[in-house]
Amino acid sequence: MIIRYGDKNFERQVEKFERETIKKVKRVVAETAEIAVSQMKTLAPVSTIDGGNLKNSIDVTYAKGGLTAIVNSGANYSLFIEFGTGIYSKEGNGRKTPWVYFDKKLNRYVFTRGIKPMPFFYPSLEIAFKHFVKEMK
Repeated sequence: MIIRYGDKNFERQVEKFERETIKKVKRVVAETAEIAVSQMKTLAPVSTIDGGNLKNSIDVTYAKGGLTAIVNSGANYSLFIEFGTGIYSKEGNGRKTPWVYFDKKLNRYVFTRGIKPMPFFYPSLEIAFKHFVKEMK
């Protein structure tokens, strides 16, 4: 003897609700990621030396069927731009004395005390996060 509980129509409605909700969440994740990338590319500084390498290295990939977005700045110096270096380093954690290095792109020695922070990544994430929270409500 088999005893069944529930209502098939109710089960179908729950499954439909689940599919539609996941679809909407994926849309919000994608919108949020694109807002973050767009804002980062707007805020990322472009120097004559790198020709926009930092800006061009910013991208997004999706995982977990679109429920996760991974925003990445692929330039190996992104952290230095975001947080600064030397005496200008955020939180004062940078090198306290000036230094000299040879720059192959400039083909000369460069004297520096560091560079000031030029935040582009975290301010963009904050803007995108506000969109995410608003849309998810």
